Amino acid sequence: MAIILDGTHLTIEQLAAVARQGEKVELHPEALERIKLCRAMLEEKVQAHEIMYGVNTGIGEFSEVVLTDEQVKDFQKYLIYNHAAGIGEPAPIEHVRAAMASRINVHAKGRSGCRPEITLTLAAMLNQGVTPVVCQKGSVGACGDLAPMSQIALLLMGEGEAFYQGERLPGHKALEKAGIPIPGLQARDGLAAINGSNLLTSISALELFDINRWLKQAEIACSMSLEALIANLKPYDVRLHRERGFPGAVRSALAIMKCIQGSDLAAGKIKTKVQDAYSMRSTPQVIGAAHDAVAYARKQVEIELNGVADNPIFLPEHKLTLTGANFQGSPVALPMDMISAAVTMVCVLSERRLNRLTNPALSVGLPSFLTKGAGMFSGMMLSQYTADTLIVEQRILSAPASIQSIPAAADQEDFVSMGMNTALKNLQILDNAYGVLGIEFMAAAQGLDFREFTPGIGVRAAKTAIRRHVSHLDVDRPLNADHNIMKALVESGEILEDVEKAVGSLE
Repeated sequence: MAIILDGTHLTIEQLAAVARQGEKVELHPEALERIKLCRAMLEEKVQAHEIMYGVNTGIGEFSEVVLTDEQVKDFQKYLIYNHAAGIGEPAPIEHVRAAMASRINVHAKGRSGCRPEITLTLAAMLNQGVTPVVCQKGSVGACGDLAPMSQIALLLMGEGEAFYQGERLPGHKALEKAGIPIPGLQARDGLAAINGSNLLTSISALELFDINRWLKQAEIACSMSLEALIANLKPYDVRLHRERGFPGAVRSALAIMKCIQGSDLAAGKIKTKVQDAYSMRSTPQVIGAAHDAVAYARKQVEIELNGVADNPIFLPEHKLTLTGANFQGSPVALPMDMISAAVTMVCVLSERRLNRLTNPALSVGLPSFLTKGAGMFSGMMLSQYTADTLIVEQRILSAPASIQSIPAAADQEDFVSMGMNTALKNLQILDNAYGVLGIEFMAAAQGLDFREFTPGIGVRAAKTAIRRHVSHLDVDRPLNADHNIMKALVESGEILEDVEKAVGSLE
């Protein structure tokens, strides 16, 4: 079923479906009427020669330059040409598709002033699988993602390049093959296509979708490690966390205990320490803090997905044009910088549990480095090295980009969000996080192999999923293949799916 874009109800999950599963989109009929009404008002103002930024004036430092009637016709073309100034490899197709859906949803508010043909063409491109080629880098996150969005807008003139049915083609060829007419650009159309932080917001939305799934797997990995380390389970009693009141910690404790339910450890059949180390008993508080950060970031991102991210904006009911800075990416960049730290923090905790699994002084009777042949064999000693180097890279990348503004455009644009840098570094942080968690999963499964009690239902499901892909480390072998297999397994979500089949949703 098509996802209806009405400017108000777009969710992260819907955006992911459009971006990744090729879900069709439709513009809500009322949204189309709002776009037409707004365009009619703009055309009246153009006829009346009312001065409007980016319509009949230059932009940026040239905003005081008033254009002639003849110049207005060509200005949008040159605007897109000079802003299509990115660099680097093409952005993933899913990122560009998400940005296009996000921009359509901005237009659906009826405040952008473009012709309906612009919005409908973007929708047709999504539905027919025409994806503009967009350089990954070039946006500073205010006046929106101008450089990448301009490469999308090139297609609206039949220019640029696009991916279509597995080919990289000139823009006009891709549109021709897909049967999509080229609308061209008239007054305001070009700026209305580019003047928002749609790409950085859409990348952030997809990251939050993936990070939520990753955090659930962090709880599964923790559950396996807790069982392998014969943990005292009192710190995971949800009543403890309800007394403090943080919803993320309550959610995390419930998830962990759901995975461990049905185990000999939960039944009290195994003697445990009075109190475990922080890396074990603080897990609900730490992962819970990350859950709470994700919840806040999600709120901010979904506000942006459904907001009027444009400049100027047009209010037909008041016959009014307002200039401002609704393209500014800081409301998304700041919480997503917090997400950088949140994911890295959870990875640090994962590595500390890995240390306890491999360190014979801390592992409650497990063999040194999880190998029976310690000395002759080194087991998972070097797996910790790998996790450590990934985490150091994450720490470097966790420096906030949202405070790194460099002025541009002759100081007219003297504060920018650098939110695209946040979005791009979070992709690498998350990629490393899959690897760190995969190594903990591998070590926890190895540790459980040495225990002779019955683990929890969810823990058993996770261990079974892992053993489908990586066998027990009986004698030393090159572990790079295992590490990459485990990283891919975490990214796929297969472990999560199997556990939730066994115990129900962890959310």
